[in-house]
Amino acid sequence: MLKNLNGILYSVSDGLIPNRHKTMIKTSAFWKQHFQSNLQHQRVDWNQKPQITPEEKEQILYSLKAWQLGETSDGRHLLAAAAKYASHINDPEYVEAVKLFIQEEQKHGANLGKYIDAIGEERTKHDWGDWLFRRIRYFNTNMELWTVTVIIVESAAQVFYQALHDATKCSLLKNICHDILVDEAHHIKFQNERLYIIFKDKPFYAKAFAVTWYCLLFFVTIHAVWFGHGKAHKAGGVNRDEFMRQMYYKFFRTIHFIHQAERERGLTYAQRCDAGV
Repeated sequence: MLKNLNGILYSVSDGLIPNRHKTMIKTSAFWKQHFQSNLQHQRVDWNQKPQITPEEKEQILYSLKAWQLGETSDGRHLLAAAAKYASHINDPEYVEAVKLFIQEEQKHGANLGKYIDAIGEERTKHDWGDWLFRRIRYFNTNMELWTVTVIIVESAAQVFYQALHDATKCSLLKNICHDILVDEAHHIKFQNERLYIIFKDKPFYAKAFAVTWYCLLFFVTIHAVWFGHGKAHKAGGVNRDEFMRQMYYKFFRTIHFIHQAERERGLTYAQRCDAGV
């Protein structure tokens, strides 16, 4: 059965959008179910003992503590923006999906905090990067800006936690990083699809203006992340050039994805027939 929501046909039965465009976008109900199911998986084996070396600590501890703090937000400002947006498009289940998304982020913070406790270190309560990001989001009620910001930060998290995984021989820390990386892959899909929905119906000049702001936000964020956490990245084998390469690749995949509707609209009739669209 198909349901029209904000100008797109959603498949209620399978949680996808099979019509109007080739790009398949999952419904909020799908993501709500996904997050509910994923939160039941316990992928971290806490029977393992932390075995981090003093040398590894020296390289990664500052960034480990800073990212742990960043994962502990209560998400109330994001929820406020999501509720405002969901009311506008008449999609209350989007708010429920965002609540569960926040719970997954908080799970990451809890696991990292538990690990910091286990190695006899104190959790940090203040970090300049976390302070700056919180100041920005406190004044943000725009779902589009929230979404693109989360995409950029989650992409940086993917690079960071892979580097953290590779920077240590501690099986427990590797296990925690793996769990986070599994979640982050779905988080980026969730946010990319939302940005696609927000972006697709903008007029040409609004799209051009939006992409300009996306790029500016991206540029500032990646340099701030490298400035604060370059040492930990290098410990995991990711130098500055490699960090930038990975981040640009991830960002431009997002930009390419949100332009899928334009590419599909631009197909000629013959191309559509050939492609089976």
